Amino acid sequence: MSVIAPAVDMVGRDVESARLDAALKRAQKGETGAVLVAGEAGIGKSRLLREFRVRADATADVVAGWCLDYGFAPSPYGPLPSILRGVLDALDDPQAESAGAARDALRLLLPELGGGIVDRPGTSPEALREAIVTLFEAAAAVRPVVVIIEDLHWADDATLALLSFLLRALEGTRILFVITCRVDEVRRGAAVRSFLVESERARLMERITLPRLDDVEMRVLVEALCGPVDDTQFERVRERAEGVPFFIEELSSNASGPIPETLREVLLARYDSLGDDAQRVVRTASGSDAPIDHELLARLVDLPDDRLDDGIREAANVGILAVRTDDFYGFRHALLREAVHDDLLPGERARLHRAYAEALEERASACVGCQEAALAYHWHQAHDPRRALVAAIGAMDRSRRSFAFSTAARYGEMALELWDQVSDAEQVTGTDHVSLLARLGSILRNAGDGERALLVVNMALDEVDRDRVDPAVLVRLLRDRGMYLTALGKPKQIETLQQALSEYETRGVDEPRLHSVLLSLLAGRTMIVGRLHDAVRLADESFQVAGDDAAQRSVAANIRGNSRVHLGEVEAGFDDFAVAWANAEDLNAQLKYRVNVSDALYNLGRYREAVELAEGGMDDARRMGVERTSGSILTQNRVEPLLELGEVGRVEQLLAKDLTFRTHRVFRAYTTATRIRALAWRGRVDAAEALLDEWRPRMHQIADIERQVRFSLWRTELVLCLSRADGAGAAEVLARVLDDTGADIGHKARILLDGGWAVSLLRADGRRADADALADRLRDAWHRMPATLRPERWQVLLEALLDGEPSALRAAIPVADDDDMPVVFRMVVRYELARMLIVDGDRAGRAEAAVLLGRAGALAAEYEHGVLQRDIAALAEAAGVAEQAPEGLAALTARENQVFTLLAEGLSNRQIGERLFISVKTVSVHVSAVLRKLGVATRNEAAARYRAEAEPVAG
Repeated sequence: MSVIAPAVDMVGRDVESARLDAALKRAQKGETGAVLVAGEAGIGKSRLLREFRVRADATADVVAGWCLDYGFAPSPYGPLPSILRGVLDALDDPQAESAGAARDALRLLLPELGGGIVDRPGTSPEALREAIVTLFEAAAAVRPVVVIIEDLHWADDATLALLSFLLRALEGTRILFVITCRVDEVRRGAAVRSFLVESERARLMERITLPRLDDVEMRVLVEALCGPVDDTQFERVRERAEGVPFFIEELSSNASGPIPETLREVLLARYDSLGDDAQRVVRTASGSDAPIDHELLARLVDLPDDRLDDGIREAANVGILAVRTDDFYGFRHALLREAVHDDLLPGERARLHRAYAEALEERASACVGCQEAALAYHWHQAHDPRRALVAAIGAMDRSRRSFAFSTAARYGEMALELWDQVSDAEQVTGTDHVSLLARLGSILRNAGDGERALLVVNMALDEVDRDRVDPAVLVRLLRDRGMYLTALGKPKQIETLQQALSEYETRGVDEPRLHSVLLSLLAGRTMIVGRLHDAVRLADESFQVAGDDAAQRSVAANIRGNSRVHLGEVEAGFDDFAVAWANAEDLNAQLKYRVNVSDALYNLGRYREAVELAEGGMDDARRMGVERTSGSILTQNRVEPLLELGEVGRVEQLLAKDLTFRTHRVFRAYTTATRIRALAWRGRVDAAEALLDEWRPRMHQIADIERQVRFSLWRTELVLCLSRADGAGAAEVLARVLDDTGADIGHKARILLDGGWAVSLLRADGRRADADALADRLRDAWHRMPATLRPERWQVLLEALLDGEPSALRAAIPVADDDDMPVVFRMVVRYELARMLIVDGDRAGRAEAAVLLGRAGALAAEYEHGVLQRDIAALAEAAGVAEQAPEGLAALTARENQVFTLLAEGLSNRQIGERLFISVKTVSVHVSAVLRKLGVATRNEAAARYRAEAEPVAG
């Protein structure tokens, strides 16, 4: 019996189909979504998507791509070319003009756009991502888009990183991602598993897990495939198939004969039933895990055309091969290909892969470098280490140029494995082993695998003959080891860089730029550990050595200026910053400038300037068409001041996007600390503590050598204590800060300011003596800091909280309300003053306390500070001074008034979120609050109310 399974009605997937349809409806309304269709091999994921695609085609543009497996490493960006071509077809834009400024980057994946791949700014990884996002946005603006990605379990790291980015970057667009994955085959610790865990934890992806069919559903499917069967026949199918639809299909098609005892035998039973020509076709096709075009298959099978066609038709008719509309053939299921391929004899398998490699090499002569990945795989399987090595290095370099660093690393690892098997490896590859190790180390670092990068560069240093090697090679290897240690936050960074500098000086190397870079790296490391005077000296020397190299002079002046600011020499430091900017001739120097200067402004309490400067880095990226990527390093320097200004919604958005990028462990430590503080701000203290517990060991390791991380960890621990109203715990954290004998840096002042809040908590707990003792120590530490690092307005707040006197607290309120101040103190000062007045018990004082708590509560609601909303409400209720809740327009907070105004303009939740830099979910909460407080049921009623009372609201 010839069975074509797709002709059979799908069985037992009504619930899953309904969930996919619901996700599509949400996407059509502008709610970007992603659905993971998970299940074991053969469970029916692809069939479910085929059915869904038929329905989706009526209302959306559907594009699809497949992740491919070359055995040792996934194909870089495997599904992207097919998806992008589908998007361009939907836009009727064959030249990709819709990609905007970053169009050239698409040539990395779509060679038909012309021009070849060149190393230029327009083909950066940032530009590639920017172009892809811009294309998706353009397509979604015309019609909803469904993006299907099959077999994610074979995805390479570059594809995973890009997909993670897209899930966040495309928020609010009419796009639905539908992804299939054999989750049970994804190893623990694998990149795919990490991607799935993070995406689902961040609620970016909904999972639909396909269960096995029950007995009733299996019977329906068997009889749909084969017609009525007796109980004995069905029982044989049920026992072997165990509810897996694909296995049922396979077993049912062989129902008239013996049922194999293993899956492999079942899969091969259908293959064994083929004629000789059909088997030859299937065996040959099994050498490629990707669809194979007719021309290549015909060449490799080497049959007359009529016999070839008959063989293909026979294999297709029994459901082994599928004929695609683009003249390609593929196996109906990957397990079929694997079973056939594994059944080949070793020599037969090697000869097959050699034939593939030779054919691809001949074809590649017209497109140099187009087939390295496939060639590396086939020559490796053909046991030809010499050719496999050449192809692996070519694939490594090509993947690196495409910024698929993780994939490049795998090919580099393969090259290392093959190197010793090739006697003339240096001659055939044009490189030596040490150079290969150095290149691979750099690739691994860019792939985010700092540990492996460090191991590889250590291997190179162990191998190099220090007496015979070019001294510059040795110096660069030591430089690289110092950089990799830095990225990992490990010890010996300074010692390694000092060794590199010593080798440079004693071995007579004459490369001024390398010399200047070493000095700058060493200056940066000494600054980070708090040896600020040494940092100034080394940076100055780097500046002098740089000579005419403007970019390197910029970096040196930048580090010198930052070190001086930490020393309290603020004016001199900013003079250096001016020099750094004047010499910043490339984007790298400009970004380093923005990172350090925005951090300095943050430490000085100049929050709005810090945000503006960091945003300026994004402006640079925007002009280059890489807005969403190259500026991401400045995320931390935006979110810290934004959180101080109360923009917690925007902070959460930026941090969520930051998670889309793989970054160095040190950078992630900083952004994680801010994520913890944002969670605490929201009142999610338990979640904040759990995240800190997860990260504390890594933060402690880094803090031992990075003083800024130590201060960041102290600040985070202190914020959590304050969020729990734990004055004693806060005092313990502050004691560690005050007992520390290391060098002070600019980050200390903000911790001391929080110390005022801690003193008020101790006082509220009745621990007056402890509060006074801590206050004395905080005052002493504050005044021992350089005056330039102690903002005057901060001092007013700190003294008021340390004294705890009502008159001082009253005087501090207008200071706390000043622009560019940490907004949390607008609430804290009022709260503490109200508490003092309540304790005094005076009637007038209680009345004043009621007003203070009412205003503090309104501010806490406006800034969405969950902890202070809770504490303020609890104090007002306990003291019996809660004001009567306002009604109508008067009940709206400042943020709700903003939402109300935009709602009345007819803006959607997404548009309101974009205007106010808050999430769609947060907008929804505010809209619900507005409707409730106004006593209306719909947005239209609210808009009418606004039009009727707009002038009173404005007044």
